[in-house]
This record gives sequence, C-alpha cells and structure tokens, in this order.
Amino acid sequence: MADKYAEKAPFLDPEAQASEIGAVEQKYTRKTFWRQAKALGCVYAAYLATRALVYSACICMDVDDVAGVQTSWAMSALSQLRKPRADNEALYLSIPDPASALLASREYATHPHIAGSIEDYTDATVILKLFQDHFGIAAPPALPLFPAGSPASRSATLDINKLHKPAAWIDVYYPVMNTPLDRTLEILGADGAVEFAADLVEDGDPRDPEAAEYRDAVPTFHGLSADGIAEGEIVYVNYGRKEDYDEIVAKGGNLTGKIALARYGTNFRGLKILGAEQLGAAGVLIYSDPRDDGAVTVANGYEPYPAGPARNPTAVQRGSVQYLSLYPGDPTTPGAPAYENATRTEGGNIPKIPSLPISWANAQRLLKEISGGEVEDAFVLDGHASEKKVKLVNHVNTRVMPIWNTMAAIPGHIKNETVFIGCHRDAWVMGGADPTSGTVSIHEVVRGFGELLKSGWKPLRNIVFASWDAEEYGLIGSTEWAEDFPEWISANVVSYINLDVSSSGTVWNAGGSPSLAHLIRAAALAVPHPTDPSRTLWDARADRGPFEGAFDAEFAQMYEAEQRVRAARQGKDEVGIPALGSGSDFTPFLQRLGVASMDQGFGGTPYDAPYHYHSIYDSQLWQERYADPGFVRHVAVAKHLGLVALRLTDSIILPLNTTHYALELDDYLDSVEHIAASLHAATDFTGLRRSIKRLQSASVALDAEKEEAGRKLQELLDQIPLAQDSYAYAAGLLPEWLQRLLKTILGHARPGPIGRFVKAAKRVQRANAKLVAFERGFIHEDGIEGREWYRHLGVAPGRWLGYGATTLPSVTEALTFEKNATLAELEASRVSALLDKLTETIKV
Repeated sequence: MADKYAEKAPFLDPEAQASEIGAVEQKYTRKTFWRQAKALGCVYAAYLATRALVYSACICMDVDDVAGVQTSWAMSALSQLRKPRADNEALYLSIPDPASALLASREYATHPHIAGSIEDYTDATVILKLFQDHFGIAAPPALPLFPAGSPASRSATLDINKLHKPAAWIDVYYPVMNTPLDRTLEILGADGAVEFAADLVEDGDPRDPEAAEYRDAVPTFHGLSADGIAEGEIVYVNYGRKEDYDEIVAKGGNLTGKIALARYGTNFRGLKILGAEQLGAAGVLIYSDPRDDGAVTVANGYEPYPAGPARNPTAVQRGSVQYLSLYPGDPTTPGAPAYENATRTEGGNIPKIPSLPISWANAQRLLKEISGGEVEDAFVLDGHASEKKVKLVNHVNTRVMPIWNTMAAIPGHIKNETVFIGCHRDAWVMGGADPTSGTVSIHEVVRGFGELLKSGWKPLRNIVFASWDAEEYGLIGSTEWAEDFPEWISANVVSYINLDVSSSGTVWNAGGSPSLAHLIRAAALAVPHPTDPSRTLWDARADRGPFEGAFDAEFAQMYEAEQRVRAARQGKDEVGIPALGSGSDFTPFLQRLGVASMDQGFGGTPYDAPYHYHSIYDSQLWQERYADPGFVRHVAVAKHLGLVALRLTDSIILPLNTTHYALELDDYLDSVEHIAASLHAATDFTGLRRSIKRLQSASVALDAEKEEAGRKLQELLDQIPLAQDSYAYAAGLLPEWLQRLLKTILGHARPGPIGRFVKAAKRVQRANAKLVAFERGFIHEDGIEGREWYRHLGVAPGRWLGYGATTLPSVTEALTFEKNATLAELEASRVSALLDKLTETIKV
C-alpha cells in the first residue's frame, strides 16, 4: 500500500517516516487524545482525529483522491457506519406502496414494448428519467445515449468507481434479432389442397381493452426462429424433452422429415426444437396445453379469460427459441459484446428448422389429425404420424437491431465494491407480469433508495441499477453488457440481484447462490406477508391459489414429484433456497463470471388462474384481477429486494455465507453418486469428496476471521466521537503534516489509534475479498465441454433443461447423457482442482 502512494507523496524517507509517525502516535494514543480533546473542550481536536481515521480508511478502501476528501464526506462515512442499520431499513420499508405500484404498472403495461421497437426505446428513456428524478441526477443538455464500445459508453461504466454523485445513462448494443413477416399453418389433402388453415392469432377479446387494442401489434412467432417452409406429417412429441425423443426412438418412431408437435412446459422451448432438429424433423409447432393448468380449466367448469380465470383457448406463447443452454446473448458475437461494427459469426445457438407457436384452439385440430379421432387419443408417445401433411411457413426479417440498456449508479464510500440490481424491461407484447411486474417492483425500490438519499444516506458500497433490454430474445442486453465489461465486473461486483416476474401467482419463490441463502431468508422474515399480517413473506412459499378442481393424471404425478423435491429441500435445513439455472439476466453474472446471484418473485400454483405467458393476455387487467389484486405482492417483492440490497450494501462484512455453500457441495456430490449407482457405473469420487471437506474447513476458519474482523472494526468505530458542530464541519482540510503522514500509509508507526484503524480496515477488506472470491472460485476458463461459454463448474442450466439448474454439471452430464464413468471421473478431477485452488484463496 505504501508504494501505491509513494509517487503521489514522496515527502519522507522510511526512517524519517518511522520517526515522525511514531512521535505522533505516541503523543496521540486513543485514550490520551480523546481525554485531551474533552478536557480542552476542543471539538476540532476530536474532529482531526476523526478525519485521520477516515483518511486511513480511504487509503485502505482504494479511494483515489485522499487529499481531496471533503469534510462532509468524512463525517458522512463514519456516521453511516455508526448509524443503526434498522433506521435506514425502517425508512426504506415505509416507501414501497401499492397505490404507487399500481399507477406505475398502468403506465408501463398498457402498451407493447418488444425489444428494438420505438416503444421499447421510449420506455428506456422513461426509466432514465425515473433514475434521474429519484437519485437527484440533473438531466444533461444532451440525452446520455452512448453506442456500446464508444469512449462515452466505456467511461460510464469504468468510471463508476470515481463517481462522487449518482449518474444515469443508456448503452446501445446491436445484436442480431428478428421480427415476423409471413406465417401460415395448413393441413393439406392428398391432392395438396388446403383442408384447414390455422388463424395463428389471439382473439383480442374486447373485455380486456389493451388485449383487444393490441391484438395484432406483435404477431405470434418465435424469436430467433429459422426462416423457412416445412412440409410433412405431424408427430406428437409430448414436452419435447430429451427423454420424450428417446422414448419415440426406442419405440421405432422416426421424425425424419416430420413436423413435431410439442407442448410447452418443463424445458426451454428452444431445446424442444433442438431435439427435433437432431432427429431430422423438418419443423416444430409448440402449443399451450390446458392439462398443465392444474385445477383451473374449462373442463372443471371455469370460464376462459377474460370471462373467467381459465386459459383463453386462443392464447399463444411467443418466445425465443435460441439454444439457451449452449450460450445466451447475441447469436453472432458469442463471448464478445455486440457493437455496431462487431465481427460476427454464423449463429451457433439458433435453430436451422422453422417453428411456430400456436394456440390450444389450433392445436386441437392437429391432434385430431394425428389420432384420426379424439384429441386425447393423440397423447401417445410412439412416433405415430398423421396421414395428412402439414405445411408450416415461417418468414422472418433477421437483422442487426439496436437495443437500449438503461443504467444508473449510486456511488458509495468503498469504491471497489458494487452491489448490482437488474431487471429486464422488454416484453413480447404488454407483459403485465413478464416483465412489467418486475419493473414496477424496481420502480418502488428506486423510490425507496431515492428517499434514503434525500435523508443524507450514502451507501457504504456502490449500487448499480440496470433496466436490461432484449432479455426475451435470449438474455441479450445483460449478456452483451457483461461480455463488454467482464474485467470490471470481476474486480468490483460483490453480488447481483435479479428481478424478472415479481407477480404472476400466489406462491413466493426465491433462488440463488447458496452463499446468499441465509440473507434471502432473513430478509424474507423481516417483510410482512402481502395478504396476512400475522405471517411473513417467508411463509408465502407455502401459499396456493383460491381455485379448486381435479388435475390431469400425468400433470398430477409431475406436480406431486415437484412438491416432494420442494418439501425435501425446505425440510433439509432452515433455508431451502434452490440453485439458479438460467432463463433470466443473472445468467452471465453467475454462470460466466462467478458473481453470487439471486432471483425471486411470486409465481403460479395449480390452484391459481393460469398465467398467459408471453400472450396479449399477460395484460394489466389480468394482473389486477388475478395475479395481484391490490398490488401487494409487487410491494412485498420490492421490500424484500431492497432489504437484501441494503444489507449487502451497508454491512461492514458482506453477508455471504460460504460455509453453507461448502456444505451444499456434499449434497451436490451425493446426487452425482446416486446417479452413478442407478446406472451401475463404477466411479470413484473420493478425491472430490476430500477437496470438498478441505474447502469446508477453510470456510469455517474464514467464518471466525470475518466475525472477528468485523467486531474489531466496529469496536474502533464505536469509540469515535463524531463532531457535529458547525465549526467542525466548516473546518478546512487536514494540516499538511498530517496529510503527509496519512499519504505514506503509516506503515512504520508503532500501534496507535490510526494504526489500529488502518489495520482493522485492511483486515475487513481482506475478509470481504475472500467472501467474494468464493463464487469466483468455481469459474474454469475452459468452461463446460460442448458449451464453453458456461464456465461455472458448480452449477449451470441443464443441457436439456435450459431453465432448470444442474449442479456439478460437467460431472452429472457425463453420467446422465454420455453414460461415461471415466469421463465423469475426469470432470470430477477438474472440479476438485478448482476447489483446492479456492481453498488456498480463502485460507486465513
């Protein structure tokens, strides 16, 4: 550290430093200094010592301009550290409000805003103004709209560590995306004549005003789908999972030249297409099946929306069909940011065969064609094809399109530690739940943080907000930004807090890195339940919707199995927070860069009104009527997210529980060994088990160190009398002699108040660096074989799941997909080497 400032302050040689500093420290030991100050009634003396300690902390915390730190900053830093956290939390919790959330939703969710559209751009500027208004940012004469890769865009992020007041801007990236042109779906007779033509539209019932108005605003299509025409017989493939395709092949079925008809659910839609493509299919159709709607179906007597809560039979789920588990983001710039002049490759994570999403109303006609009779007769997974052919036409306009990430930064006292909060803004149509409910919750978070700033609060760490664009096309906005600034993220971001859908049902779900699990739970216990004041948000994990009815038999089996897994996870310990896979903007932060991340929101149960995902009926009316009447769930999520952010931001020791994470690794390996046993594979994972045990021991030692480091620094802080009178605040900078001493870091001083404070602050800094390094330690530069973009060897989206998490993915999938015990052991050795290196990193 002393060398760092040697060129800035070459005042004294080492011997002179030792002599002068030692003399000062001898004279001003803590007790004698404060006693002398009190006896003299000299507020300024106490003030000087306070400033000295603050300057020492500045040096420890990498504040660049030590000599230029102003009096108000110095006093604010210590005031912030000593102010009870509960005061800031209480003020924050008083701000998120259902009436405000409702008004915000009615602004954001009553018009389409698909990525790359003029409405999307307008919304980006609306969010920019939100940040400016609440964070006290003066709007510059020219809109801060920066093309990605430009000097202005680069400095906006890279200079966050130098900010002294909040800032906001918009970064523009240029990915390849597409929009629909012509789409048709026809059943052809033996002579080639059209016997049936699907309408491929949602009916836009006028009882939902926005759905009616914008019925045709965004035609039903798949984002990043292949342009083309396919013709062939139809084959029902159930969910289009790998196991579904394997079963068809095992029974002698042949998909070559066929049109696969899959239903939504269980796996990412793009992987349904990938599986069919690999088996030679000519095209894919995907529909929403009411069997997956649980109790709330027309068959159970419920009216379809908007007359009642059941699924509207014409609803269509749009969505990206990118092969998400290979890599997210712009298909043509994997691993690099999508600048306007970027060098592009042929997209390696998008389909080569055309596809269309269709409604249940249209799917019924196709299912009858397969069975030759009733719809239910088609639900047989044997590869049986229809007699007649289907013609699928999907023409899309694929091109480079602009997208807009709206960013804001609130500078903290520690310049090289940043808490990141992100939520995407773009929707397939209006997106009453996805993502507007998340944006509305963020709106309330911004209001809450704005009130804290007005009260004089300044965070201990930096906070960055991001309103991501083009998430719906494949996590593009967040991925391109993360690929643009990987070094900055790795060096600065301590945690990423994601929000996507904050309200689409009654059950509260949260997932995240195991190191964040206890923080997630503690914050949830501090937030009241949205509809029952006698309970907490944590209790809402067991909530269910208000409707009753019989389930489809296959769905009932799946739901019961899911509930058993959920109960086992929640019963295993008091935390019960599952790992993250993919499907939202935490992916590049966690899976590629190793940033501890979390996600949360209220989702549906089989007893809730079915969620019209990516449909025109994901609307403001549906949100107000069924998802969150009263907008109390939006507010509960905002309160929880804000509390998590405040505790990450203002805690002296980062609230990351590495020991919980290390213990979870035993469960991950138990799961792998169970798979190996079920396959009768002779495997030896004792080396990996030993590495896990060593990591656990090192983490327990780190627990003790971080507690002691935090306690020591807090003790010193509690002994500092904060001078508050006008004379102290009006005083100038420290005398030159004291500046000189501080700039040379007091490296040769005998123990004294300043020396002890520097030592304690550095100890805290080292402990926090080790906590942050824990998640980073799972990153392997070579990545996961076959999908090297994903570098986290602890958890990744399942290769054939997309959304769902697979723990120890390279080891697990060597067994489940490759059936190769030798490969599994080789992958286990890679993980073991990572864990051994991580053990050394966190040792104290």
